[in-house]
Amino acid sequence: MAERWRFRTAPDLGFLMTEEREEPRRLSKAALETLAIIAYHQPCTRAEVESVRGVSLSKGTLDLLLEMDFVRLRGRRRTPGRPVTYATTDRFLEHFSLASLYDLPGVQEMKAAGLLDLSMPVGFEVPDPSRAGDDEGEDLLTGLDDAAPEFAQDFVSEDEESQP
Repeated sequence: MAERWRFRTAPDLGFLMTEEREEPRRLSKAALETLAIIAYHQPCTRAEVESVRGVSLSKGTLDLLLEMDFVRLRGRRRTPGRPVTYATTDRFLEHFSLASLYDLPGVQEMKAAGLLDLSMPVGFEVPDPSRAGDDEGEDLLTGLDDAAPEFAQDFVSEDEESQP
C-alpha cells in the first residue's frame, strides 16, 4: 500500500465515521460592497445602498448578509413608503476584528492603503459610521419575535364559537 493507511468500517456504521464540516461562506464582491456601504452609512435603506453602488441590489445579497448576521433590520424611516433601514451587528465587528465602528478606516487610512484615488472629486467625504446611534426620522424595530405573527387578532368571540 506504499506506506499509506486506509480506514474501513462496516457499511451500517459508516454514518458514525463521517465528519460534517461546515464550509465557511465567502462573500461576493457585491455583498462586500453592500456591507461596506451599510457600515459607513448606517442606518441606511436599500434605495440608499443602490444609489451609492450605482446598480440595483439583488435581494439575495441582503438576505445573505442578514443570514450571516452581519446586518440587521434597524428600523423604518418616517418617509413615504416607510422603508426598512439596515445596520451592522456585533457579529460584523467580531468577524472583522473591530472593537467598535470608530475603528473603521477613515479617508487618510484608505488613501494610504491605496483604496481611494488620490484625485477624489470635490465634496467627496467618507461618512462617519459613528452616527449609527442617531435615530432621528426613524422608528426603531424593537422586540422582533419571529415566532409570533405581527398582526394576529382573533375576530371570533367565545359566544359565537359555542353557537351552531
